[in-house]
Parts: sequence; C-alpha cells; structure tokens
Amino acid sequence: MSGEIELKIRKLGLELPEAPAAVGSYAPALQVGNLVVTSGQLPFDKDGIAFAGRIGAELGIGDGTHAARICILNALAQIKATVGDLDRVKQIVRVEGYVHSAPGFRDQPKVLNGASELLNEIFGDAGKHTRIALGVSEMPLNAAVQIAVWAEVEASD
Repeated sequence: MSGEIELKIRKLGLELPEAPAAVGSYAPALQVGNLVVTSGQLPFDKDGIAFAGRIGAELGIGDGTHAARICILNALAQIKATVGDLDRVKQIVRVEGYVHSAPGFRDQPKVLNGASELLNEIFGDAGKHTRIALGVSEMPLNAAVQIAVWAEVEASD
C-alpha cells in the first residue's frame, strides 16, 4: 500500500526501491523519538552501484546529481522501512552529502542540488532542509556520492 508521497514519486517518473541492506555492521536507519536518521546511502540500483568514480575525473556533475537522486530514493526507502509510510514525514531536517571528488573539484554543492531539488519536488515546503556538502577523496565501493537524511516524522498511533 502506498500513500500520497509515493504517488508523487511515481508521478515524477521515479520508483521507490526496496530499502538496501547494510553493507557493514550498522543500522541502515534508526528512529529516536520523532526523528529518523539514515546511514549514508550509496547510489545503489538493481544492478549495484549506479555511479562509480570521482566527480571531476571519471564522472561529471550531471552524473553526480543523478547519483545523488538515487541516494535520496534509497534514503526514503530506509525511512519508509523504519516508519511504515512516507506520508508520516513532517519535515526533512538535514541532508549530509559526501561527493567522491577529484583533486581540485569544488562544486560539491552543485552535485548535492540534485538531492535537495528532488526532496523539494516530493515534499514541497516539508522538503526544505539544512545541508552539508563535502568532497572526499575516497568512498566506499568507489561510489560517486553518499547521502544521509534526517527526517522528522509524525508520532505513530
């Protein structure tokens, strides 16, 4: 069963994936009170890592923004797996983005705009969030981008 938020995702021509399994000894997402925090989500799709490599070397900004959008969909899948329904999201609070960057690449915010814009499209005003956009020299599984999301959710009945 899917709600209004998942319908918006489908209307954007996107699909909410199954929540990816953890690739280490950690929880993919945790709920503390009305706050859900995801672990760093990689751009996994049905075939594995969709975008591998460094932005500014093997990959361009457009590849990075696309990878960031996939990371957001995976983060939303984690939130849904944690609380049962994305319609319970009251506010996206924070996005933490890490961009696998080539030396001298400084457009990490442009890459993360793909994530922020998608959240705004899906959630409207509730998608507006604080953000950090950092460049890193190495990334797990050579992924182009990794994103963690903090979301406030409505209390369960």
